Amino acid sequence: MKNKIKYIKLFIIILIFNACTGDFENINTDPNGISQESLTQLNNHIGSRFSPLFANIIKTEPAWNYQLQHGLNGDVFSGYMTTPTPFAGNINNQTYALVDGWNTFIWIDAYDGSNGNGIMPFVREIKNQVALSNSPGGEKFVFLANIMRVMAMHRVSDVFGPIRYSKFDDFDTTGKYDNQETVYKAFFSDLDEAINGLKVFEGNGQFIPFDQSQLGGDIKSWRAFANSLRLRLAIRVSNVDSNLAKTEGEKALASDAGFLTTDMVIDTPGFKHPIATISGTWNDICMGAEMEVILKGFNDGRIEKYFKTPADPTLGDYKGVRMGVDITSKSQYASHSLIGEVIDTEAKTWMTVAEIYFLKAEAALRNWSGAGDVKSNYDAGIRASFAQHGVADVDTYLTDNTSTPNDFVDAITAVNNATYGSDVKIAFDNSGTNENQLEQIITQKWIAIFPDGQEAWSEFRRTGFPRVFPVVVNNSGGAIDTNIQIRRINFVNSEVNTNIDNVEEARSFLNGPDNGGTRLWWDTGSNNF
Repeated sequence: MKNKIKYIKLFIIILIFNACTGDFENINTDPNGISQESLTQLNNHIGSRFSPLFANIIKTEPAWNYQLQHGLNGDVFSGYMTTPTPFAGNINNQTYALVDGWNTFIWIDAYDGSNGNGIMPFVREIKNQVALSNSPGGEKFVFLANIMRVMAMHRVSDVFGPIRYSKFDDFDTTGKYDNQETVYKAFFSDLDEAINGLKVFEGNGQFIPFDQSQLGGDIKSWRAFANSLRLRLAIRVSNVDSNLAKTEGEKALASDAGFLTTDMVIDTPGFKHPIATISGTWNDICMGAEMEVILKGFNDGRIEKYFKTPADPTLGDYKGVRMGVDITSKSQYASHSLIGEVIDTEAKTWMTVAEIYFLKAEAALRNWSGAGDVKSNYDAGIRASFAQHGVADVDTYLTDNTSTPNDFVDAITAVNNATYGSDVKIAFDNSGTNENQLEQIITQKWIAIFPDGQEAWSEFRRTGFPRVFPVVVNNSGGAIDTNIQIRRINFVNSEVNTNIDNVEEARSFLNGPDNGGTRLWWDTGSNNF
């Protein structure tokens, strides 16, 4: 009886929702518009829900939303970029005084569902529409939505740890959390089902009108993207659960889905990359100190694509800013290197071919079957990155066995100077230890996936590479260790205030208090092998 009531309630909610939002494309109010029957035949009642998924996984507009979703957390914590602006009197994320009003947007863009926001609500709608329409082949849209849901929500989990995922679609349990181990296993399950389930739909063109990526609605390519994502997540859990990682990784390496052969790029016609606005127009983000010392130390030609020369010529060719230093006014560092032509585009990148080669290089280092040779994958990853950005002389770069990262010299005050923590080199060292070879792989992956600071921060926390400089000013009140650095973001107040019982349960899933100093499940803090 209880289940019957639950499903009656679910059906009523769906009917009410459809009555309220069925005019998504103004079809219900326009007598000359498309009929509901035609709409259904064209799958628009399902496909229209994909647009928010493409928009919200990495937010494009407005630029300030991206700044809060990624720019003032992952992008700066990764060592990629630093804001020269002393927001809130320099008491902000960069100095470990985590700003809840900023970080709330990471959560809103995943869960809100209003004003075009959200990931989880729209995936649920797609599933409900498929179930209600009962149209043949509708399950393909569920598989595709689940791939996008994993892409979005692994990033959210990699910020907070426990998230609302496996129980979200049931209205009776939608507020309940999974611990991070459970949610990662759910990610793998969703990807398995999608990769296997979509095979029979290869060649089907029904997703073409709704696909905003360069894949053009090709189901075979979406299977390859899902499989590439599976390899990324398998590597992510390699330190905490080596058996799970190996199983999922070898599954990806053996899959007939293959891997992406072109970068996974989402088209945003009419909207430039938000970092172009944040950096080029607002001057609110600059080159990070780590990017300066590594790219300049390596004589890496990608620096010309990634960054601009400083407005102040006395600073030299390229100059970065160290995160978490004492900044009293924007004018101190605003003349440093801004972000370059890499973000002069009406598109955003979810995954690169270069990253896949580096994932395979690490898989080979861990002796996973089907991964191939470590060095061959490592070299191929660098080649793919150079090709992506149109940079020459890759052969010379690959054989450079002397260049190492520079030490950092602050342009304003010597207290911010820092020594880089290793002499990692470019040419792959076949005789190096596993840790040394992994540092080479991750350092080059870090360079290659720029400007995706969210993914770069996750890899730094997992491996300790590259060597991100600790903050100079730590306003966390002891919650975040300066040397261990920030490991996560605490659950945001908007969620705490509306879902406190479930948040308290989620806090019990953590390895410590609900603050930025507590490591995530996959962040073991131990050696990588």
